[in-house]
Amino acid sequence: MRQSQKTEIQVGRLSRIDLENQKYTRVRSTNFGENKGMSVTIQDEVLDRNNLNKAYLRVKSNRGAAGIDEMTVDELFQYLRENKEELTTSLREGSYKPLPVKRVEIPKLNGGTRKLGIPTVIDRMVQQAVAQVLTPIFEEIFSENSFGFRPNRGAQDAIDKVISYYNQGYKRVVDLDLKSYFDNVNHDLMIKYLQQYIDDEWTLKLIRKFLTSGILDNGLFVKSEKGTPQGGPLSPLLANIYLNELDKELTKRGHRFVRYADDCNIYVKSQRAGERVMRSITKFLEKQLKVKVNTDKTRVGSPIKLKFLGFSLGVDNKGGYARSSKESQKRVRRALKMTTKRNRGISLNDMFKEIYQKMRGWLQYYSIGRMTTFIRRLDQWLRSRIRQYIWKQWKKPKTRFVNLKKLGLSQQDAYTFAMTRKGYWRTAHSKTLTYTLTNRKLEQLGLINMSKVLQSIQSD
Repeated sequence: MRQSQKTEIQVGRLSRIDLENQKYTRVRSTNFGENKGMSVTIQDEVLDRNNLNKAYLRVKSNRGAAGIDEMTVDELFQYLRENKEELTTSLREGSYKPLPVKRVEIPKLNGGTRKLGIPTVIDRMVQQAVAQVLTPIFEEIFSENSFGFRPNRGAQDAIDKVISYYNQGYKRVVDLDLKSYFDNVNHDLMIKYLQQYIDDEWTLKLIRKFLTSGILDNGLFVKSEKGTPQGGPLSPLLANIYLNELDKELTKRGHRFVRYADDCNIYVKSQRAGERVMRSITKFLEKQLKVKVNTDKTRVGSPIKLKFLGFSLGVDNKGGYARSSKESQKRVRRALKMTTKRNRGISLNDMFKEIYQKMRGWLQYYSIGRMTTFIRRLDQWLRSRIRQYIWKQWKKPKTRFVNLKKLGLSQQDAYTFAMTRKGYWRTAHSKTLTYTLTNRKLEQLGLINMSKVLQSIQSD
């Protein structure tokens, strides 16, 4: 029965691709109002065989869950082999209709949840094809102070810009917090901002279809009257296009700012200037862009105390420098504590793989910051957690006795220590375990040496 319903959805949604007919579209590329007179064909570029193939490969490599039609990424290739012509024909003729996205909620680091919308794999491929054509166009338009979801730009570049502003004397920051930004994007304004640069009805209609495709939340259909659900390949680009209007306004006013997606910091020289800017930009965002500012979290403060993208600033006699924020350090320690819980009952090999995967990415992200001391202490603490876990795994005195002997203890010392009644954590810090389960031994078993990895990353 499920297969029948799935086939019915697939057949009902298709009437799609013919690359023979040509319809030319024009794009006006302007950089903050300066017309550059660039003209390209969007529709044919989106429906170009190479572009669609590239979109398919990108969706396949990204994997991801199935949408409401239950088609998986692995099933997409066979589906395209059988229905490619119908798919492209429906796209070209404008009869293509995206299915509603599947609503899922994922936990946020602060304890709340983030709502994501999972499009079907076919819709993801079409969105990806559109994004691949539009991204180079809008890259000519976007501000140099925008860093999120853009090619060859990232959080580390944003932090470098923050340090530059701080060292120029802009030592107060307006930390803007937009309330549920992705859920509150105004569709009419979105299309209006697209029309400033895209003179093409086919593209605009297709994007509006994605914006209004609706949401399936626990089996109930919810109409999309606003917002651009996170989860689709097109959503980050649309989010940047919308907030490019904020970038343009800040640039026009001569402000120093750094924006990463919906996280925006504006740098000023005094508290008074910051409060004035905060009031005026809040008014602009709410009246002009129709997005809500979270007044409880939006504030003016010092970059040394406030965090941005997980970083804070430190200061020495050479000026400002990046460091991982206290919150980021606490979060990674909590995550490692959960991974190394002594009652998990998984093998050391699997645990070490988990730790490596988690920490390699974390260290790579924060590697521009100064945190040698923190990582050295974290290494020491993690080794104690592992020694505690191993001691708990050995359980019985006989097993402990045998393993301690293998690690080099004499028979008498091994017997005496195997019979200890001290708690696991206290035992993990004992001279006996630090002598037998040495740092080098743990590293040979597969435990990451975070200090060495950080040094390696920073020296590359």
